[in-house]
Amino acid sequence: MRFLKVLTVGMGVLILVATTLLVVLIARRVGGPGPGALPFAVLLDEPAGTRIAGVTGAGDRLAVWLSGAGSDRVVLMDPRSGGVVGRIGLRGSGP
Repeated sequence: MRFLKVLTVGMGVLILVATTLLVVLIARRVGGPGPGALPFAVLLDEPAGTRIAGVTGAGDRLAVWLSGAGSDRVVLMDPRSGGVVGRIGLRGSGP
């Protein structure tokens, strides 16, 4: 009979630990972005009429495809700093 009491208390403790762990994990996921996601705002110095045609990841950079106000071009950005680290375009056909 004593074994049954110990087993029941042990299972109750396991249920409490598992429920607490589940609540903590759900709260972390719902709480917001993780440590790798850094929000940033950038104002690109581009001519009027330029629009963002697409954005994609390029390794540890973001490649932003810009069109309008001249020829199409790609601006490479560092998502950690929000700074422009490179530009890809055609020579003599735009900024």
